[in-house]
Amino acid sequence: MSALFTSALSAATEAASVQHYPQGTLYVVATPIGNLADISLRALHVLGMVDAIACEDTRHTQSLLRAYGIDKSASQLIAVHQHNEAQAAHTVMDHLRQGQRVAYVSDAGTPGISDPGARLVAALRAQNLRAIPLPGPSSVTSVLSVAGIAEDQSHGFVFSGFLPTKAGERERAVLALANEARAVVLLEAPHRIEALSVALASLGTRQITVGRELTKQFEEVATVCAQDLPTWLAQDTNRLRGEFALVLHPVPPAAAPVHDHRILKLLLEHLPLKTAVKLTADITGEPRNGLYQSALALKSAQGGQASDSSGSGSAAT
Repeated sequence: MSALFTSALSAATEAASVQHYPQGTLYVVATPIGNLADISLRALHVLGMVDAIACEDTRHTQSLLRAYGIDKSASQLIAVHQHNEAQAAHTVMDHLRQGQRVAYVSDAGTPGISDPGARLVAALRAQNLRAIPLPGPSSVTSVLSVAGIAEDQSHGFVFSGFLPTKAGERERAVLALANEARAVVLLEAPHRIEALSVALASLGTRQITVGRELTKQFEEVATVCAQDLPTWLAQDTNRLRGEFALVLHPVPPAAAPVHDHRILKLLLEHLPLKTAVKLTADITGEPRNGLYQSALALKSAQGGQASDSSGSGSAAT
């Protein structure tokens, strides 16, 4: 074990051991999505402390633990993946009922977010067993943080994860996204990113932030119009490699109507107020009541008398 990780484990113990870690509890631990240095001190402490570790891939997790100098035997690792999650939950519950502490990790990132873990936690909750989150790396929050979406425009975001792999179903899913005004986070694998980009191109000028190989050596982040995404990918064959997290930006807020009263002012110089308002509304599409109030204000500013040919003091309807 390197001196760096020896120091990290010492720091983890010092920083995280002051908190209480109840027995009979599942600790849902986020692990790096690429860069090993992104592990949290509390994650290191808990992974070293627990009696067993449930994991998506025992071989991958064993390699991860060794990289941090954490020694766990093969018997302490429990395979819990998408194909056995419901059944393996019973094994985990047996450990918890014995008062043991168990950690759960997926291969990368935060468990239960397009990764196994959600069914396991649901099964524990149904049996009144406790689960505690240890926050950390996530491709979802990582790509959102560099999308540059203004808070007052986003109104939150929708996590859609992986869209359907079949072309027809994927196109229907993209069509539904066209009607989603909020930001949408998508995930995609390298062998399907071209097909996804073609489907998303139908969204035209709506912007997409692409995060490729986030936190890794060759990570790349770019924001392009949806219609330009296939071209952007084709510009460099390396862009077809690695895992992808994408943010479909929220629909831009409708531009506030520009109240250009030059037409109204010109018509008021030659026509009665009511007629000028009606013609301006027909030309610009602005509501008559608002134009009527503007006409009154213009007349007042000019020192003129607010009147019309009918002598009425209300807007036409």
